[in-house]
Amino acid sequence: MNADPYAWIEKSLDTVRRADWYRSPQSIESCPGPAVKLAGRRLINFASNDYLGLAGDGRLIQAAVAATKEFGTGATGSRLVGGHRDLHRQLEVALANLKQTEDALVFSSGYLANLGAIASVVGKRDLILSDKYNHSSLKNGAALSGATGLEYSHCNLEDLTAKLEQNRHRYRKCLIISDSVFSMDGDLCPLPQLLSLAEKFNCMVLVDEAHATGVFGASGGGCAEHFGCTGLPLIQVGTLSKALGSLGGYVAGSAALIDFLRNRAASWIYTTGLTPADTAAALEAVRIVQQEPERRVRLHQNIETFKSGAIADRQLPISNSLSPIFSLPLKDAATALRVASKLKEMGIFAVAIRPPTVSASRIRISLMATHDLAHLQQLVEALAQVLSCQ
Repeated sequence: MNADPYAWIEKSLDTVRRADWYRSPQSIESCPGPAVKLAGRRLINFASNDYLGLAGDGRLIQAAVAATKEFGTGATGSRLVGGHRDLHRQLEVALANLKQTEDALVFSSGYLANLGAIASVVGKRDLILSDKYNHSSLKNGAALSGATGLEYSHCNLEDLTAKLEQNRHRYRKCLIISDSVFSMDGDLCPLPQLLSLAEKFNCMVLVDEAHATGVFGASGGGCAEHFGCTGLPLIQVGTLSKALGSLGGYVAGSAALIDFLRNRAASWIYTTGLTPADTAAALEAVRIVQQEPERRVRLHQNIETFKSGAIADRQLPISNSLSPIFSLPLKDAATALRVASKLKEMGIFAVAIRPPTVSASRIRISLMATHDLAHLQQLVEALAQVLSCQ
């Protein structure tokens, strides 16, 4: 028997390194924005989820500073035991208004929101049907719930229908879960059809709007608004850390659902409340999203400009996305690392995404409303040059 019970750790790390899966943080040395300072160099930033460019906005910073001066740096406890501030409730009301739902509940992260919501609404006697490409938080929330979990092929309504026909009658409750915008490919789920199937088979639907909130919909309400599904029975989960430029998560839905989660969601009940700074920054971001639709317009103009240059003009093998997220598929992890390094040499910060995060390695490219035409042109030129050498 091995005398060191921790000896396996180094062996496992060695396996990760040999597979080119090893990862470590890259430190950003500047305020968030379309260009950032990394290892002393200025790079154009295509690795950010700050889709509307709000994370460095002076109004969010000012709101965070003012809240910190008034309420301190931390909530100091769980929301039910001394950690609640009126700012939290203001944000929940604002999010419910943005999402056009009866109420909302703010969590300390989007990951916690998914864990808490899923594990609360289904249990051991129930069924979960999950898109194969769902985010880790959705998959782990399903596992935590104790429900029977089945994956259906990515955005494949025929496969989902077949699994419902074969399995729904065996279980008490059924929950269909999906990202609305998939974080690594940028494609959108068929939300209206999911809701139609849910009605037919007496299912609940939970959709993660993390990459859609602020980005889609006439008022930035996300894919639920974009697809005209506002007001339909639906559990909407999202984050404050992407287009809203802060930190935290939320669940939006019926008043009864939110009241239930306040009393049953362990990841809300037993976690310290969101900091005053994050809460105030997110509240200001929601206001800006609703009052400045031109940010969303610029973002979608940038999406179309990039697609025109990279896909239509240069015929680059980039995913044809409606969202700000684009994927450049590559043959293996080593190639992805090499391409990311060459792009960095050319002034472009776009990261290599490798297993186990995804099944196939790629460069993930994300656009912001604050990128200008020169940024996009430099990205297209760099991609074309790098790919010509592969």
